[in-house]
Amino acid sequence: MTVVKHIIWDWNGTLFDDRDTVLRASAVVFEGTEAEGVTAAEIVAAYTRPIWVTYEKLLGRALREGEWERMDRLFHLAYEELMETCLLTGDCLPALNRVAERGLGQSILSMAGHEHLTSTVGKFGITPFFSLVDGLRDAPPGGGKAEHMVRHAAALGVAPSDLVVVGDAADDALAAAHIGASAVLYTGGMQRREELELSGAPVVDSLLEALDLAGI
Repeated sequence: MTVVKHIIWDWNGTLFDDRDTVLRASAVVFEGTEAEGVTAAEIVAAYTRPIWVTYEKLLGRALREGEWERMDRLFHLAYEELMETCLLTGDCLPALNRVAERGLGQSILSMAGHEHLTSTVGKFGITPFFSLVDGLRDAPPGGGKAEHMVRHAAALGVAPSDLVVVGDAADDALAAAHIGASAVLYTGGMQRREELELSGAPVVDSLLEALDLAGI
């Protein structure tokens, strides 16, 4: 990797350890459908982006008109109720401090709703680490990150070759490649290691290891 000037962190499943909560909220979505009783292992096996493709895999059919909106609403209601017990990933603070001590920039780009994201980040008292905390605004939920990454990188004013994206999904690597940045993928989220490795990005089991690979 080239000399890094800035880390773009993902939030859910990366800095924020919410994997179990996502699985439990996802199971709620399928109550009363053909996939009622779906297991955590089945959800993980089907998980991809856009999220509605995951739902179609588990249902074994295409979503009907209005069904995605209803299921997405159910997911977020369940998630927001369950997430109160979630904590930061175990080595989140050591990782953020390491980057800060090197005098490098940090930001968050997440596909979580912007207001929800900034509120949650603020609750943990870590907002000062970041030059920008960027969530989903005025766009439908569940989609890919690439175009949002374009806008985020432009707002940072850092050359893509000086950026490293750290996230928990193959979509993070795709978004990084879309702007010409590097990526490291962390196994703390919903996607299996085998799927992460298919992206071509290096895959690690801790955030500090991600920084090691980035030369930080």
